Amino acid sequence: MNRGTKTIGAFAGAFVIAVGLGACSSASSSGSADTWKVGLEAPLTGDQATLGQGMLQGALLAADEVNKAGGIAGKNVEIVQIDDAAAAATGVAAANAAIADGLNGVIGPYNSSVGTQTLPLYEKAGLVPMRLTSDNSTEGMGFTLQPMTSQIAPVTATALYGFYGAKSVAILYDSTQNYTVSTSAAVKKDLEKVGVKVTSYQAITPGQSSYATQLQAAQAQKPDMIYSAVYYPEGATIATEITPRKAGSTNYRCLLDYASYDNGYIQDAGATIAPRCDVVGVPAPSDFPDSAAKVSAFQDMFSTAPGTWSPYTYDSLNLLLAGVKENNGWDSAQLTGYLGKVSEWQGWTGSVSLDAETGNREPATVVVTSVSDGEFHVDSDWAKAVGAPY
Repeated sequence: MNRGTKTIGAFAGAFVIAVGLGACSSASSSGSADTWKVGLEAPLTGDQATLGQGMLQGALLAADEVNKAGGIAGKNVEIVQIDDAAAAATGVAAANAAIADGLNGVIGPYNSSVGTQTLPLYEKAGLVPMRLTSDNSTEGMGFTLQPMTSQIAPVTATALYGFYGAKSVAILYDSTQNYTVSTSAAVKKDLEKVGVKVTSYQAITPGQSSYATQLQAAQAQKPDMIYSAVYYPEGATIATEITPRKAGSTNYRCLLDYASYDNGYIQDAGATIAPRCDVVGVPAPSDFPDSAAKVSAFQDMFSTAPGTWSPYTYDSLNLLLAGVKENNGWDSAQLTGYLGKVSEWQGWTGSVSLDAETGNREPATVVVTSVSDGEFHVDSDWAKAVGAPY
């Protein structure tokens, strides 16, 4: 099965809409003295295109609102698309081209393995990235509203042994990505620290049509839970192929990592299969308090529901532009100083405070989600068990 073709085909309409909006902005102001150019680096094509398009649309919505309100310092904001296709080499080429063409700021990237290569390029060009990477190897390079591995892994491990009550866990992980390698290792360490037996620790290669062999090997050890640190195309395949603990049972005892948390997982797996696995993630766009107006504005603009990461790029752009407005420009030292002092800034994703040294959000929100009626939502049983306000 060519999952990349399936993903691109399913979201061709959304892609055309996003390109059209970007083109309208570009046609009227590109290259003029009246435009601030902000790059949006994301996997806009390829297996993770669903995720990337949601990121792009979140930034486009924020830019549209800012421009309708008069822009920033008398200039409109243009979103420049930087497609990395979730591949470092592609990202480096796209980032270099965008930098050469002229950028004032940048949002992204999402994939940490790409970010380790492209974030230094942006910083060398004098930009202050608002990254969406989660691997701790990227901290200190710009700022992020996303949780990091050091924030995600403890919640994941605690959910496995505390919420699900697992005394044994099998782990599958994508061995090609910085984030999935580091997070799976951190979860394994945290589990073993409290006496949970890790029955197997298997690396998988993304892009395969089946992981049945790895799943059979993991399930043969009869673990209480299977935890998979993989991105959503692989997460969907695993959910499709995993078998319940007992014949006829609907209990699959499967937890997918944060890397699988995207609407693309539900679309690839299907609404019937997706609920087999809970997924570590963040609140859905409509789960955040007072989000109804933003969800409605997004739907009005794109005729579709927000993507998983749309609120994060929306907030990232607005927060970056708040710094530009405060400092009357894009000076990197001034922007860095401003962002490093952000405390309880309010956005779609809630209250934002940033650590000046790491650029990380402190604290970050990490939740366990479940799929119901074809949508992600914070798992109500988990929220009740840990006292989460969702």
